[in-house]
Amino acid sequence: MSVQHTDVAAYFFGLLEERDRVEFEAHLAECESCTAELAELSAMAGLFADVDPVESEHDEPDGAQIEDLMRRRAASSRRRGRQRAFLAAAACLALLGGGVAAGVAFTPQQGPPPVLTLQGQQHSATNLATGVHGKVGLVDFAWGTQVILDLSSVRGPLTCKMVAVTRSGQRLAIAGWRVPAAGYGVPGHPAHLILAGATPIMRQDLARIDVDVVGGGKLVSIRI
Repeated sequence: MSVQHTDVAAYFFGLLEERDRVEFEAHLAECESCTAELAELSAMAGLFADVDPVESEHDEPDGAQIEDLMRRRAASSRRRGRQRAFLAAAACLALLGGGVAAGVAFTPQQGPPPVLTLQGQQHSATNLATGVHGKVGLVDFAWGTQVILDLSSVRGPLTCKMVAVTRSGQRLAIAGWRVPAAGYGVPGHPAHLILAGATPIMRQDLARIDVDVVGGGKLVSIRI
């Protein structure tokens, strides 16, 4: 496999073969753009979590047909680039909801975006060496786990990433971002950093959520 940036959607839905998956994870650990795109797909998963599937008047396709459709969508998205990959991923999420949808439409929201709050099973930790404090809320879904992170007492500038770690030691990136020089949850800038992402790892298989500094170092490690 020649690793491509547009493989993000196929990786997110678990459509890569084992060898390709391992190669892409190695690429993901070094690629900020793919980490950011994975975070966008994770956020899309949260948006579609409460959407009811569209009922079909025809017989529902069996598992093999759905898997074939998803693989063809992923292959098509890799050819047509990032924008179409993102739309194909959204359509796949509708399929994963349990029914067949004719399409996906986005309606611009009026007013400010909703405020993220911690939900589900919650865990927290403080790095005694740096003072950075992190809390996560974990919500179970059929496709994996939604992760909401609340980070405070962190100063920048830094480039960070959130990583899910399984009980067997596998590491999968969830999101990446930059911390400005002012930081978050510190004197003069009291607002916390709160962001949402998702991982295909089921909650019961999670050992911890790490917040790492790109290039080396760890801000905080939150055990589950």
